[in-house]
Amino acid sequence: MSLYDDAVLVLKGYEDQEELRQAYLDHLAAHPDGMWKACHAGHVTASALVIDPSRERVLLTLHKKLRMWLQMGGHCEPGDATLAAAALREATEESGIAALTLLPGGPVRLDRHPIPAPCHWHFDVQYAALAPPGAVQEISDESLDLSWFAYDEVADVADESVVRLLEATRARL
Repeated sequence: MSLYDDAVLVLKGYEDQEELRQAYLDHLAAHPDGMWKACHAGHVTASALVIDPSRERVLLTLHKKLRMWLQMGGHCEPGDATLAAAALREATEESGIAALTLLPGGPVRLDRHPIPAPCHWHFDVQYAALAPPGAVQEISDESLDLSWFAYDEVADVADESVVRLLEATRARL
């Protein structure tokens, strides 16, 4: 099964955010290349909010280009077999934490946001990942910083999309 096919199945099985979910499916139906960065009409991305083992904090990255505190995530790559694998790969690469595990149940939420030209949209499929006990983060080339934030601190440092992802993650926990 291709990554595109997996994305369609994942989105068809996702039961929340009906209107946005349908916009993702419509985008993929209109753009067979909609999984890839080269699709200038927009492309699917995968991300994961990393939760500490005590389930009291989340790890955010200070994104190098955007200079915003965000969850780990990014573009799908040809080696990604599934959206979940892409989200886990991105979270592992950007956090430096091995042995992350995605929360069961598939994506936690969807977030479509505009991006600078030449592309127009990121269709982000957002997961949540639990860090193992004793996890130590390591800053990647894509980050200016990594930091753990208590749940009640996230709204002070991150935008509404991260806050909504945290809320959905906490409901899943």
